[in-house]
Amino acid sequence: MSEDFELDTDDLTRRMDGAIASLRTEFASLRTGRASASMLEPVQVEAYGQMTPINQVGTVNVPESRMVTVNVWDKSLVGKVEKAIRESGLGINPQLNGTIIMLPIPELNEERRRELTKVAAQYAENARVAVRNVRRDGMDQVKKAEISEDDRKFWEAEVQELTDRFIGQIDTALETKQSEIMQV
Repeated sequence: MSEDFELDTDDLTRRMDGAIASLRTEFASLRTGRASASMLEPVQVEAYGQMTPINQVGTVNVPESRMVTVNVWDKSLVGKVEKAIRESGLGINPQLNGTIIMLPIPELNEERRRELTKVAAQYAENARVAVRNVRRDGMDQVKKAEISEDDRKFWEAEVQELTDRFIGQIDTALETKQSEIMQV
């Protein structure tokens, strides 16, 4: 029997961190009625013959709680940036002011807020599933290792503790996002 088994908890942690990072990115894309520069992150603009993130063709600012502005650096791209925002599915109507595109963020109605909280819950559940998959991989490694029963229980407890910590972070992030969405 080999008693020098060492589970790579750093790898498990890194993979679970990836699930949390992905969740935060998905949460950032949810429009909560409050302006956020991150809501434009998924928007790609056709610039200079290729698709480019919007923040690489202009400066994205949040001058007030219900307004996002994009100051486009190249005047010839203003129309393309405006079109990309319109077609992005964000439900925002851009307004032009020279090279600055203003994006007023409308108030969300109660029904839309409830829909968004359900979407946020689904994103959180997907992250929980990802964390549980990493947990399963860790448990499989422990089960396949030729170690004593005590060592097996120790490593299984370590994996479970790590899993519980990340599930807790997901639950906290979900509560925060849902309260942010429901604030009037």
